[in-house]
Amino acid sequence: MAYITGIQQIGIGVKNVRESMLGYKDHFGMNVLIFDDTSEAALMTPYTGGTVYRRRAVLSLNMQGGGGFEIWQFQDRQPAEPLQKPQYGDLGIYAAKIKCRDLAAARKHLLQYEGLQLSENYKDAEGHLRFQVTDANNNHFEFVPGHHWFHDNAGICGGVSGAVIGVRDMDKAIAFYRDILGIRDMIYDETTPQFRKVLLRKHPGGIGAFNKLLGSAEIELVQALDREPVKIYDNRFWGDCGFIHLCFDVINMAALKEHALAHGYTFSIDSEDSFAMESAAGRFCYIEDPDGTLIELVETHKVPLFKKWGLYLNLKKRSLEKPLPDWMIRMLSLSRVK
Repeated sequence: MAYITGIQQIGIGVKNVRESMLGYKDHFGMNVLIFDDTSEAALMTPYTGGTVYRRRAVLSLNMQGGGGFEIWQFQDRQPAEPLQKPQYGDLGIYAAKIKCRDLAAARKHLLQYEGLQLSENYKDAEGHLRFQVTDANNNHFEFVPGHHWFHDNAGICGGVSGAVIGVRDMDKAIAFYRDILGIRDMIYDETTPQFRKVLLRKHPGGIGAFNKLLGSAEIELVQALDREPVKIYDNRFWGDCGFIHLCFDVINMAALKEHALAHGYTFSIDSEDSFAMESAAGRFCYIEDPDGTLIELVETHKVPLFKKWGLYLNLKKRSLEKPLPDWMIRMLSLSRVK
């Protein structure tokens, strides 16, 4: 049974949520606003030193397709930066993958913005060209070929299609992402003197309310072979600067919880009932991969279609496995990042 449909969003801890929100709108087309919520993160105390902190969280999307950005800022604590810049292969989320139709056009677009650093194009193990962008907050975004699109117009890029995650034991990591989350297709397994790299991919399965919007998902697992990797969030809190979690859209949270337990994994956090984020709501849970990287799981119950008119979609009244019609998903774009 499939429990997840795709990547809903990647969480990014920042020092200035509005500045980052507007920057990601311009750079990556994250211009649709799903929620902008300021409240206490009471359920996250296992990852915030036992203290309840107030935070502002903004979820924005790119309607070309793919996951969004949940941009997260402490309101009563100065977010901590990593003690050293994360390196490829360090434990945790090293980069977000952004899907792209035309690498040359994307590069031209991004070069007009100050504060962004662009790598040269390089080939992956599939032979596809890609490049990396580092923003002013030292977050890495890898522009990769897109496989599935919701809109077919000439947008510069789409949303999040995956992540690069550093691991200590590749075989344990593969088992987690394959057996718990159902990301099963192994695209390549490549070993160099420095790294073992495995790419897992999940193609859209045709189920899930937002299946067409989210598209395919890929996880690039990286194990450093010539050094001892550092844990990116060692001695820091969830919500501090960097990629704080990778979030998947879930169609049956209760069944997934039982499935994970049968494989020896427990949910570290479970809202159990519907949890509101401004005008959106759902059941959210967290599970850790074998190296402690935080994976958020969200079963969506309510989304705003047009907040100004009070139009909302109540998914608790319909099957979460049934895809929403395209016209209804397009209504999300009526609420814009400003």
